[in-house]
Amino acid sequence: MPHFFINSNNIIKDCILVNDSDNYNHIVRSLRTKVGEPLLFVDDNEIEYEATVEEITNKELKAKINKKYKSVRKLPFNLYLAQSPLRSDAQSVIIEKATELGAAGVYPVYTDNCALNKSVIDKKITKWQRTMYEASKQCERANIPVCYELNTIDTLLKTRNFDFVFAFCERNADMTFREFYNLNKSMFSKGNDILVIIGPEGGFSKTEFEYFAQHSIPMLTLGDLILKAETAVIVAIGNIIYEYNYSK
Repeated sequence: MPHFFINSNNIIKDCILVNDSDNYNHIVRSLRTKVGEPLLFVDDNEIEYEATVEEITNKELKAKINKKYKSVRKLPFNLYLAQSPLRSDAQSVIIEKATELGAAGVYPVYTDNCALNKSVIDKKITKWQRTMYEASKQCERANIPVCYELNTIDTLLKTRNFDFVFAFCERNADMTFREFYNLNKSMFSKGNDILVIIGPEGGFSKTEFEYFAQHSIPMLTLGDLILKAETAVIVAIGNIIYEYNYSK
């Protein structure tokens, strides 16, 4: 069951009032929810609520809170994806799957072999943010990730600090993420800000490989096969989550 994001101001005593058009229309008109049916909510403090619908009017839904608890549906670290946007459907898959896998945010970055023009990317940001919102509800995340404005890799690294930065490359890779993680295991901890860089369909350019080398950014491999960019995102994030959570 999808859950719905609410503001803590919507909570009055032991009830939740849903009066914003987005949630109301989804719950009442799209899902055709009836009085007596259960609903899940999460607020801006990442508190999850199990509730039962008590009343539905033309503009508002009222649900009684049965149980509340801190949501655990989030990663123990902040994983950010810097990724060169792909054409329409493939990029939507990346945004959706990165959200489902727990990414805290996606930074669209313009690379030498980027498939889209800058003007096209700028117009897509709002759509991608909406995709994140819908995917967050579907997978019951504790929060909604952010789709940031278009950047370059250089500008991003100069304006934002991360605890770890690494790039997944189809060529020129130094090691796997497991090898990188094992070498730096003592430095990884809860709350780390981690940036993963993944290139476009055509891969990184020679200039970008040189940039990574000059700035001591580890170039990691996902194996001997050449993966499509959208596949690489899913595999890369999955590898990171597995090693971080289970290779202790």
